[in-house]
Amino acid sequence: MFQKARIRLTVWYLLIISLVSIFFSGAFYFLVNRELERIEMTQAIRQIEWQRMGPPIPMAQIDLSEVRVRIIMTLGTIDASILVLAAAAGYFLAGRTLKPISDMVDDQNRFIADASHELRTPLTSLKSEIEVSLRDRNFNLKEAKELLESNLEEVNKLQNLSDNLIKLTQYRKVNGNMVLKKESIRSIINDSVKKVSGQAKIKKINIEMKIKDVKIESERNTLTELFVIFLDNAIKYSPRGKRVIVKAGHDDRHVEVSVSDSGAGISKEEIPHLFERFFRGDKSRTKSEINGYGLGLSIAKEIVDKHKGTISVESTLGKGSTFTARLPLKRSLSLI
Repeated sequence: MFQKARIRLTVWYLLIISLVSIFFSGAFYFLVNRELERIEMTQAIRQIEWQRMGPPIPMAQIDLSEVRVRIIMTLGTIDASILVLAAAAGYFLAGRTLKPISDMVDDQNRFIADASHELRTPLTSLKSEIEVSLRDRNFNLKEAKELLESNLEEVNKLQNLSDNLIKLTQYRKVNGNMVLKKESIRSIINDSVKKVSGQAKIKKINIEMKIKDVKIESERNTLTELFVIFLDNAIKYSPRGKRVIVKAGHDDRHVEVSVSDSGAGISKEEIPHLFERFFRGDKSRTKSEINGYGLGLSIAKEIVDKHKGTISVESTLGKGSTFTARLPLKRSLSLI
């Protein structure tokens, strides 16, 4: 599809350049031809004057018709060369013009394929459980309640996936609205810790905070979401009874927030793919211990990108991981 579009766009480039080239060649030939006609007229007038003054005197005549032919051939050669160069340049520029669109379409297709794949699993589970139950003639109330509980769990997973897909789409909008305010980084982190406190309590994980407070121009809700994602992952992948450490420091221009866990760590091969949509490490792919769809870190990266910051991860197998967000203290966006 894009190859045909590239060729069509190249043809349009050639057509425009051809019209411009022909116009300038015609204008140039018109001006030169007028000058040649003036020379011819001057020669004729001088010839008549010499004839009046006496016997005809032979005069060297310039064959201007040959000059015209040479000019036409030269202009034709130049135009042909321009068209050849324009064809190559036009094909190159058409490719550069269409590449962002092609990348966007490819990314969208991958997104649809990945989302469809992730949706298929809980839907298949729901369908199988319901079909098996309908075939069971001895299906009783207790079993019905167990089925509904299982179905509700799958529905919650679908809802969570749907919510995350919506968030990811919103954060990826190029012109997404962001209203920034000066916020305390300590306050934002405290809000994030409160949101995961129940989850930490269940696993008896202690969250330690080492915060140097500073004001940052940010969208509070999205930054809270960012640190919730970091903390949620740290708690999920940490053994029971361990601790998660949250650190925040700053200089004159940036604040750096890191969340460290004592989990199994991440292999070097997996780290480059952590922020890709639907990516999950080997230990979490089975979903037997860790539930999730691999969207959290993708959302985290989009949030950091929106704030013009950077996100990084350091990890050692068997010792744990540290996720770090480095964010500018000020942004040239609408500040209230």
